[in-house]
Amino acid sequence: MGSNIKSRSASKVALESFDDLFGGSAAQENGVEQIINAPLAELYTFKDHPFRVEDDEKMEETTESIRQYGVLVPGIARPREGGGYEIIAGHRRKRGSELAGKTEMPVVVRNYTDDEATIIMVDSNIQREDILPSEKARAYKMKYEAMKHQGKKSGRNTLDEVGEAAGENAKKVQRYIWLSRLSDELLAMVDGKKLGFSQGVDISFLAEEAQGWVQAVIEEKGCNVSMVQSAQLKEYGKTGELTFAMVRMILTEEKPKERKVTLKADKISEYFAEDCSSEEIEGIIIQLLDEWSARNGTKRQ
Repeated sequence: MGSNIKSRSASKVALESFDDLFGGSAAQENGVEQIINAPLAELYTFKDHPFRVEDDEKMEETTESIRQYGVLVPGIARPREGGGYEIIAGHRRKRGSELAGKTEMPVVVRNYTDDEATIIMVDSNIQREDILPSEKARAYKMKYEAMKHQGKKSGRNTLDEVGEAAGENAKKVQRYIWLSRLSDELLAMVDGKKLGFSQGVDISFLAEEAQGWVQAVIEEKGCNVSMVQSAQLKEYGKTGELTFAMVRMILTEEKPKERKVTLKADKISEYFAEDCSSEEIEGIIIQLLDEWSARNGTKRQ
């Protein structure tokens, strides 16, 4: 008796939390939704779903939870043309159900438009901790295009609205959307930290053929791309002057060794007033070095 009461309470909490997130109560009042136990064979992946569903350690935890308690929070789906349902949220729950030996899963079925479904699909996944740059880039692009297609509603910057669910500003969202223009191979390099995020954004401005040249040189030479190099590639790409030979030359030229000199605060205080800025201190030191070099004939040309 006690366990049944607990089970009903858990289901109620899960469904009420779900309704708070996605407006279920209002939808139920309007009679436009239903909660069903859908056969897993009738649940289809969302078109161009940008997020990974992998059989990793977290999936093992999800599977074990489903095996013991079932799917506590229903997925979201919409009727699919041709039969069955398209999953909007719940791809990992479906996979966990399969691995747990289940044949069906609870889902809330609603008649969402393509744009509405895309926005919910992105928002229900974008706050995951293990999300890759490529996933976020593709997801932001999909949500941005869906919101632009819907038209202005709030009067706010669409890019800010896209990043709102993940707490990111318009500038960051725009850079991710640019990143989504990279080839799959270069995006994989960004995911694997073989290519920096900012460098990837620069290279995303290159034409498809030029991106292929960059990929080929990186793979052949195993070189790391610096910010200076990616900026050069971007600029030559804008002017239409970029060739495969130029890409090779830019990416394989020997990088100058970076030298840093650190001065302790107490030493600086001996010679400079407290209100002297870092730029002013640097300017004075450079000027003194120039004078010293001129006297000794050691200044490099």
